[in-house]
Amino acid sequence: MSEDPTNDSGIEIKALYSAADLAGWDSAERLGDPGQPPYTRGVYPTMYRGKLWTMRQYAGFGTPESTNERFKFLLGAGQTGLSCAFDLPTQMGYDSDHPRAEGEVGKVGVAIDSMADMRLLLADLPLDKVTTSMTINSTGAVLLLMYELVAEEQGVPSTAISGTIQNDLLKEYIARGTYVYPPRQSMRIITDIFEYCAKHVPKWNTISISGYHIREAGSTAVQEIAFTIANGIAYVEAAIAAGLDVDDFAPRLSFFWNAHNNFFEEVAKYRAARRIWFNIMNDRFKAKKESSKLLRFHTQTGGSTLTAQQPENNIVRVALQSMAAVMGGTQSLHTNGYDEALSLPTERAARIALRTQQIIGYESGIVDTPDPLAGSYFVETLTDEIERLALEYIAHIDELGGAVAAIEAGYQMSEIENAAYDYAKSIDNDERVIVGVNKFAVSDDPEPEVFPVNPELERGQKARLGEYKAARDQVKLQASLAALIQAAQGTDNILYPMKEALRVGATLGEISDALRGVFGLYQP
Repeated sequence: MSEDPTNDSGIEIKALYSAADLAGWDSAERLGDPGQPPYTRGVYPTMYRGKLWTMRQYAGFGTPESTNERFKFLLGAGQTGLSCAFDLPTQMGYDSDHPRAEGEVGKVGVAIDSMADMRLLLADLPLDKVTTSMTINSTGAVLLLMYELVAEEQGVPSTAISGTIQNDLLKEYIARGTYVYPPRQSMRIITDIFEYCAKHVPKWNTISISGYHIREAGSTAVQEIAFTIANGIAYVEAAIAAGLDVDDFAPRLSFFWNAHNNFFEEVAKYRAARRIWFNIMNDRFKAKKESSKLLRFHTQTGGSTLTAQQPENNIVRVALQSMAAVMGGTQSLHTNGYDEALSLPTERAARIALRTQQIIGYESGIVDTPDPLAGSYFVETLTDEIERLALEYIAHIDELGGAVAAIEAGYQMSEIENAAYDYAKSIDNDERVIVGVNKFAVSDDPEPEVFPVNPELERGQKARLGEYKAARDQVKLQASLAALIQAAQGTDNILYPMKEALRVGATLGEISDALRGVFGLYQP
């Protein structure tokens, strides 16, 4: 090991930190109190003393019925919020009967084609009492409107439902790939969602600006917050350009971070991100409401850190990552199942993952005071350095013309590729230890139980979709899709005709096809 090792972002870590490292450091300016600018110490004064973070477990597989069962299982186990994953055809705007959906229906999330599917997904759930996070981007508007319509059918007004759609298209171009439309057309859809929700679904978080997938693609912690906050700047600028007042939509913006294994780096990352966002909203965008300046965030433990070898080791990794997220002040947390490097999580794995959060919340004592690492010579120095390096990235993206222009130039993707290569190389040459992989490996690791996928699922989903399509009024359907196309060709908010199309039976794929015909497809 070198005399001064580096963390995952390449920051040198000294053997000892002291008061000299914070010489001239103004705690009032850099920290403030919890719930006070610049929000380094957290967005609420008492943080978890009065109320713990929302505990979510990712669910979504196969059919709407099976996912509904998992939702109820998790709520019964003490989960306090729902989190839903959708299959690739749903994410890409294809119905289950589309040729491009072949072999992918229900594989990595739940298949949602129609209002009938959404009704089954949400059956008997208290939509006025539970928040729901939906990991959906290109088709986020469709899924949000389906959710709103089902709530209305259940007697729950749109003003009472709360949750989040991810709706972060820029990171799809940077790191993930489930984009449909070109960037500038996608930005138009996002700002339409901002406007619609501000008027009709005021408790809904209209976007979860995601660093999680940027980190999963191989970025460093610094790149994760820098590229994500740069995307956030782009969304705010687009909304203002569309005529929205910053204080009308900014309070409903939220962020989504990853949690990796380098404990102190992760804690410092969350603290730095809050301070950066406050200064941007306060100084650059002149937001007046304090709620517009708060970086509220959900955290998910790092999927890319999980190993197929000795999967029980992942229980420890997830616990460390979860503690970092809590000590960093997260508002909601998802803990991965230990078996997710192998399959969808089994019920056993999901229960252990949830119990991890509950043990931290109820047994560890780290929730008794906000930001318990505040004032640490090491943590404060690390927070400042992460902030400095992130701001350098943001300034460079500004020079390139902003996040969209930088994406079109391939800047973020190139930086992430380089970081991912360096990380992989450090494992291959044994500079970085991954327990159970390149050190402390065993040859007789038993085969773990994995989640079974029903091969008949796709056939059943297609049959239900066929029945749904056959029962519709074709005249009303075609008229509604024509109205949607007309709105997309102009400047009207597309969510209103989209909602009417859903009312008369349009499917997710039909709505997406209509928009594809106007907006085209993104070709990197």
